[in-house]
Parts: sequence; structure tokens; C-alpha cells
Amino acid sequence: MASFDEIKEKSDRYLFHNYGRIDLAFTHGEGCYLYGTDGRRYLDLVAGIAVNALGYAHPDWVRAVQDQAAKMAHVSNQYHVEQQAELAERIASIAPGDIGKSLFVNSGAEANEAALKMAVKYTGRGKVMSALNGFHGRTAASLGATGQTKYQSGFEPLISDAYEYYEYGNAESVKRMITKQVAAVMVEPVQGEGGVVTAPAEFFKTVRDLCTDCGALMIIDEVQTGIGRTGEWFGIQNFGVIPDAVTMAKALGGGVPIGALATTDEFASTMTPGTHGTTFGGSPLVCAAGCATLDVMKRDRLVEHSKALGEKWRSDIRAIGSPSIVDVRGYGLMIGIEMDSAETASRVQRECRENGILVNVAHGKTIRLVPPLIITEEQAGGFTDMLRGILS
Repeated sequence: MASFDEIKEKSDRYLFHNYGRIDLAFTHGEGCYLYGTDGRRYLDLVAGIAVNALGYAHPDWVRAVQDQAAKMAHVSNQYHVEQQAELAERIASIAPGDIGKSLFVNSGAEANEAALKMAVKYTGRGKVMSALNGFHGRTAASLGATGQTKYQSGFEPLISDAYEYYEYGNAESVKRMITKQVAAVMVEPVQGEGGVVTAPAEFFKTVRDLCTDCGALMIIDEVQTGIGRTGEWFGIQNFGVIPDAVTMAKALGGGVPIGALATTDEFASTMTPGTHGTTFGGSPLVCAAGCATLDVMKRDRLVEHSKALGEKWRSDIRAIGSPSIVDVRGYGLMIGIEMDSAETASRVQRECRENGILVNVAHGKTIRLVPPLIITEEQAGGFTDMLRGILS
């Protein structure tokens, strides 16, 4: 393994500089821990940004990937792919309502693009509504749906005038804007990149009713919130609402690149041969990884664990009682700790890292915790104790 200095020198020389990288590199991971080239062990509360739901090197996941790689990693979507069908069946078993058909792609942004294409084709309409402060990806259409100018700046020529932005959590804002020209309303159950921002159940219920009344599709972006992260299989299930379509990625593959659009038979029938496609989407390898991820999560009751530990963890963090903590919010093991300033959030992140815990800052001043779902109460408590010490 190369030294950190060697890795950094080669990265600086040959890679785009489009990431604000932290000066760390890792040799391997195990469970909830990453091991650095500096010889130190780090408790990872970021999990590849909500990707590594089973942590690192989970034996069942590794076995599934190794076995499939030894047989067939990739085959064209011109043929039937057994592993796709198996994973789609598993998604249907956990999805809300009558959602039971899946289209596999390579990322969350691609899943959102597919959902938008489906909505426009099904309705024949030309407008899409999405939330201010939301995030749906960085490809052209998903970037248009992302209601944050900091992500759109410099790429305006790629963004069509199809997008209109409502105020997240404000049902009246949606009501004022929605018309018979709207193909879809896209919404996150929790705004992850927006700072782990939540909305009341009544908001989602009203959006559901408005979409039904206007004939627009309600698309729920579960790229970050899906697959057990919020203490339910999908974040929208916290609110008792059944959408028309769900997009997912991140945790679905347990660490390999996969995304999916799941919807009902009626909406799926819109996407006939030739309307959408992908070379790599839903390869046998990534679908085998997805099957293993869902099987382990069901067997080990990790969704229930996410709900129970998340509630206790948020309560323990609130109990710190520091004036530097403005708010603690989220569902399950998706937790946002809003600090009194970006400087405080940055200091917490830095001091945690220096003491062997990795956390993430979202939207300027919110500490975002999205650890592997296998995290223990003891490990969570280690962060709480460290945060208490930093703030005192």
C-alpha cells in the first residue's frame, strides 16, 4: 500500500480537483471502522454518505459479491437477468402500496432522471415541481430538479425551464403552484444535503392529495433515506403516504454502484422498449450485492435497530444541553445536529477526526450522522461523549 503522501501526489497530478478532499486515505475497513494509511482506526459515522449500510467487509455481502464475480459480473440487458428479477422481487416486498416494478440504473441521479422521463411520458405534461433546498443529483435533469443555486451555478444552459420550486414543508406553497401542466412533484422524505431537514406528516399527505387531484405523479426521492436509513424501509413510510414512484440508490447495493426506480404496473408500462436504457444498470454483480444487503437487513432486523437506536441517540445528543446545539432532528440513523455556526460545525468535525471519529457537515452548519446500520449503542455513545467533551 502506498503512503498517504504518494497517494495525494498522484491524485493531485492525475485527478480532477472537483472534490474538497480531506487529507485522509484508507487501506481497508471492517464493521463500522476504517483503517487509515496513518495506521489509525476511525469509527465511520458517514458510511460513504449513507451507502455502506452493512459497514465494511460484511462476510455475507463479500461472499455474495465474490461468488457472483466468479460466475458473471456483467451481461447485456438484451437478455433476462436472474439477479435483477431476484432483487426486484425483494424491493416489491418492502415497497409501499402497489409499487412492484423496478428499473435498475447505476446511481441515484440516474434513477431520478428515469422517474422524470416516465412522469413526462405518462402525463404528456411539461412541468416538474421540486423543493427549494432539495437535492436530486448532478446530471442535467436531476440538477434542474435540485432547488439549490450553489449546485446549478455555471450550468444554467443545461437546465430547462421545466422546473418550478416550492417551499419544502409548506403545503400551501405546493397548492399555489400545482396546475394541470405539472407532470410530477418530486420530494425527499428528509432533505439530506439540505441539512437533514424534516417536514410534518400533513405536508406529505397534502402533497399526495394534490397530486391525485391534478393528475401529477408524486415521486419520492429515497436515494439517501431509503433501505432502512430512517427506521423504515423507505422514509415516506414514516408518514403513512403511498407515492406513485420511489427512487433509491446508496444503501441498496451495500457499497457497489446501483440505483433503481420502483413504481406500479400502470406507470411502468409507459417505459416501452427503447424509451430508456443503460449498459451497466442492474448487472448480475450489483444485483447480487443488493440481494445480499436486503437479506442481511431482514435477517438481522436492521431497520428496527435503526429506528430504536436512532430515537435513543437523538435523545442522548439533546441531553448534552449545549447552547452550541441549535437543533437535533432526523429519523432512524439519519441524524442532523444543527450547530450555532459553520465554524462550530467545522471544529466538531475536525476534532472528531483527530480523535478517531468521522462525521460529515451538510449544508454549512449541520453535523450529519449516517453511519452503517450495524452500529452499536456503545459506538453511538462514544460519539455522544466526544461531542459533549468538545462542546464543553
